[in-house]
Amino acid sequence: MTSSLFFPPAPNTVSMAAREALRNLPSASGPEDLEIHRGMCAAVQRDLGAIQLERHGVRMEERAVGPVPVRVFSPPTMSHQNKGSVLLNLHGGGFIVDAGSITENVPIAAYAGVTVVAARYRLAPEHPFPAAVNDAEAVYRALLSQYAPERIGLYGTSAGACLCAQLLMRLRKTDCPLPRVLGFFSGTADLSRSGDSEAFFRPSEELKLTADHFSDYVGNSDRISPEVSPIFADLTGLPPTLCIAGTRDFMLSQTALFHQALLRSGVDARLLVFEAMPHAHWIFLDLPESDQAFRAMASFFASHMD
Repeated sequence: MTSSLFFPPAPNTVSMAAREALRNLPSASGPEDLEIHRGMCAAVQRDLGAIQLERHGVRMEERAVGPVPVRVFSPPTMSHQNKGSVLLNLHGGGFIVDAGSITENVPIAAYAGVTVVAARYRLAPEHPFPAAVNDAEAVYRALLSQYAPERIGLYGTSAGACLCAQLLMRLRKTDCPLPRVLGFFSGTADLSRSGDSEAFFRPSEELKLTADHFSDYVGNSDRISPEVSPIFADLTGLPPTLCIAGTRDFMLSQTALFHQALLRSGVDARLLVFEAMPHAHWIFLDLPESDQAFRAMASFFASHMD
């Protein structure tokens, strides 16, 4: 496949810090050796996570919900009302690494003033679909034993956003109460097709046939089934949803397509697109645009869980 990637100069419509980050954005997604990749991601979560924890005054605890390890984030201050609320995060990482179980959640806990539980679900290829969904469901049901569903929020970035949508399909299939609000950030609800933005902004080594994308996770499952690709499901009745992406995000198309599908189903869905930002730009902790994204997420959750 011929690459059509094009990276124009950083525009002056974004912050100076963002312009510098865009100029130095790596063209590769990570090392091919999975264990090396996982080790690098673990180091990022440890090192950048430590910076975040200190910066925001958030406390993190390692726990387990049955066999599923979780990380629990407690904000420095919490209102009496928020003590009855919780947010469940399903981290990103292409279903094969943990790229966000700390970095996605510390600012959210601080800005929303709500406890965040990050499910450290089983990863592919060792554990293909539906193992991660099973783990997410186990953690969600455990939270239901402590919190009312209208006091639970659900969100994820990238692969985590996809898992959130898959989890909602599982919960509805089993007549389980749905969470009050959904955050679908820079993700996809369709594992059967590639979106337009992927041809422009995916790392060059990931430009391959759609059938090869996420193959370690999908395994032998049917990509067009609603359980795997929720965009093909009846989305009526899903919770209010905030979708976020950037104009240089290779998942912009998929995020927008899911947003449109939600609107067609009558869901209160909003789409926030950041100028010139790449995939999941909030991983760049010192960008003003990163902080803006985290504050928008936290504000959306807080507004629906009051």
